[in-house]
Amino acid sequence: MRWHWIDRFEEFVSGVRAVSIKNVTMAEEHLHGYWPGFPVMPNSLIIEGLAQTGGLLVGEHNQFVESVVLAKVSKAIFHDIVRPGDSLRITAIAADIREDGGIINGEVHCDGKLIAEINLIFACLRGEMADIDQFYPIDFISLLRALDMYKIGVTADGDPITPPQFMLDAEKSLEQSV
Repeated sequence: MRWHWIDRFEEFVSGVRAVSIKNVTMAEEHLHGYWPGFPVMPNSLIIEGLAQTGGLLVGEHNQFVESVVLAKVSKAIFHDIVRPGDSLRITAIAADIREDGGIINGEVHCDGKLIAEINLIFACLRGEMADIDQFYPIDFISLLRALDMYKIGVTADGDPITPPQFMLDAEKSLEQSV
């Protein structure tokens, strides 16, 4: 089972910035056990939303050739709680992206109000760990398309971003098999 903590991208500038949306609903089971009788989104899952947004920003900049993992939460300050019915705007700004990882500074807002300030460090897996497939290419490109990454994503120069060739090959292979 995969957990997807973002619903769509609203903005995506390769290597620079990504803004995603997470709609919090009463149907999410994890909201009900954190504080029984008072459904709220756990802060750790707010961090996860930024980790997914920022991780995709780091990974896309390097054409998803390596698996990107969260290495460290270097800062997490929470100013308010998140309840069912809230819509979170998650902003990830690339402070530094390199071949071996990246640093993301992020903010989470709800209705214009600052909910959290979070800074994350990501690493790219190397050696034996790099040989473990985290995603099948066809599943991954399907997810990225569902999140609107290739619909709204642009390079720093404003040109549309495109999926890496290995993902396009996976799509083509699937289309030919049906």
